[in-house]
Amino acid sequence: MNLDEYKQELETIENFLAEPNAYSSPDFPAKNKRANTLREIIALNQKITQLKSNLKEAESLINDPDLGEIAKDDISHIKTELDSTTAKLKELLIPHDPEDDKPAIIEIRAGAGGDEASLFAAELYRLYQKYAETHNLKSELISKNENEAGGMKEIIFKLTGEEPYGKLKFEGGVHRVQRVPVTESQGRIHTSTVTVAVLPEAAEKDLEINPEDLRIDIYRSGGHGGQGVNTTDSAVRITHLPTGIVVAMQDERSQQQNRIKAMNILRSRLLEKKKEEELKSASEARKSLIGTGDRSEKIRTYNFPQDRVTDHRIHYSRSNINAVMDGDIDDIITELIKNERELKK
Repeated sequence: MNLDEYKQELETIENFLAEPNAYSSPDFPAKNKRANTLREIIALNQKITQLKSNLKEAESLINDPDLGEIAKDDISHIKTELDSTTAKLKELLIPHDPEDDKPAIIEIRAGAGGDEASLFAAELYRLYQKYAETHNLKSELISKNENEAGGMKEIIFKLTGEEPYGKLKFEGGVHRVQRVPVTESQGRIHTSTVTVAVLPEAAEKDLEINPEDLRIDIYRSGGHGGQGVNTTDSAVRITHLPTGIVVAMQDERSQQQNRIKAMNILRSRLLEKKKEEELKSASEARKSLIGTGDRSEKIRTYNFPQDRVTDHRIHYSRSNINAVMDGDIDDIITELIKNERELKK
């Protein structure tokens, strides 16, 4: 690593942060966070230099009749600290994905399994709400489609705060639940699936959309929106003609609000599709983000009778499924992040 480059970058950022209006700049949070990272990188590098010097000094005393034993203990402790400090520095030097800092748009859809799948979709939504509360993430409901069983056919929401996408990006995929449904009279275990998509919110500058590629339909809202929603043509359906992606929004009373929300989701889906295609060209074996919702295509299984949750991508299992459903998934996320970092090394 070139320490001078990191010092120069830190100096540039600190000059920006010292400006009177820096705090009001939209770049302030990211710049401030980067400055803290750079300070830590520089401090760790200095510590490693000092530890290496201490190690060299201790090794020079190894044959000293009076200080040899003390030197041996010092060498052992210094090497341990040097290894841990070096590992920490290497972790900080792994390139940071700028999308990790973006708000996360999370889409949950019931897959195979009928009412049981929709009930589990609602439970996954609650799981992520509990997780958000614990990690000081703000949740904003974008749209939902409930059914008569009390479950969710589809629910879309946005999380904002510190690294929402970075924390939850690995939740995208097919979640499989195995349990005895409340409607099952003979006690048989059923298997159902729910698909989860996690998208980084795309800003207008991230992706340019040609207005000629869009078909926008306006219609009267229906469903759970309430009388005030249903009496006006406020619902919006936007179709991106080149890709066939369709986003419909009717939860807001204002047609303009529905249009803004729909465009926001469309832009995020198009950006994710672009990323997927780029990754697919590099690796044809990579699977799509959402999948088909088929029972056999899964990233995680929630087995209630065995009190076990298993993430199949990293072969990680844990018990206390009730805690997981209450949002306690930090250990799973930590293992997934650790796996990603290992792959980047």
